[in-house]
Amino acid sequence: MGYITQTFGLAHTRASVSGFITGLFVVFTPLIAALLLRKSVTRMAWIAVTLATGGLALLSLRGFSIGFGEALTVLTAIAFAAHIVGLGEWSAGRDPVGLAVVQLLVVAVLCGVPAIGGRLAMPPDAGVWGALLLTSLAATAVGFLVQTWAQSHLSPTRTAVVLTMEPVFAGVFGVLVAGDSFGLRTASGAFLVLVAMLLVEVGPRDGAEGAVERLEV
Repeated sequence: MGYITQTFGLAHTRASVSGFITGLFVVFTPLIAALLLRKSVTRMAWIAVTLATGGLALLSLRGFSIGFGEALTVLTAIAFAAHIVGLGEWSAGRDPVGLAVVQLLVVAVLCGVPAIGGRLAMPPDAGVWGALLLTSLAATAVGFLVQTWAQSHLSPTRTAVVLTMEPVFAGVFGVLVAGDSFGLRTASGAFLVLVAMLLVEVGPRDGAEGAVERLEV
C-alpha cells in the first residue's frame, strides 16, 4: 500500500510536498504503536518526533495545499508507519534475510500481477536500466534487509526518527551530485533531525523503549 499510494500520489502533487508528507511516518509510528500494541511512548521520544517533523518541514516543504495527491500520500505515511511497527514487533529473533525476501516477494506480487494487463515495456536505454537497478537493489532490497536487521535492535519510534535522515542524505547528494544550494533553511532542517536522533538515543528507555536491546557497535 505504501508503494502504490506514494507512486499514484506523486502523479498529483509535487515531489517536495510528497517528501514531507511521507516523512510524517515519524509522527504516525508512535501513535500506531500506542493504539495497536498498547505500548507507551516516552516524553523524550515525543519531543524528538516534534523536532524531526519540524526538520522535515524545513528540508522538504515548499508550500502546501490539500488535494487528491496529498491525501494519497498521507496513506503512504500511515502504511510506512504500520510497516515499521509490525517489523519492530516481529523481527526480533528471526532471520532478517528471510524476512526481507518475503517482504520483497509480496510487494512484487501485489504490484506485478495488476500491472501485467497494463502497458508494461522493457527499459528503453542504459540510463533507465541504471535507475531501475539502483532503486530496486540499493534503495529497496538492501534497504529492506538493513531495516529488518536493525529493527531487531531498535524500537519502532527510534527507527522512525532514524529514518528521518533520508531527506538529510537526499540534501547531501543533491549538493554533491546535482549541484543544489545548501542554504540556512536546509542546514537548520538537517540540524533538527540530527538533534532528534540524539535525543532518542541518549534519552530514557521506558515502556516500549525499555524492552528493546540497545545496539552496540
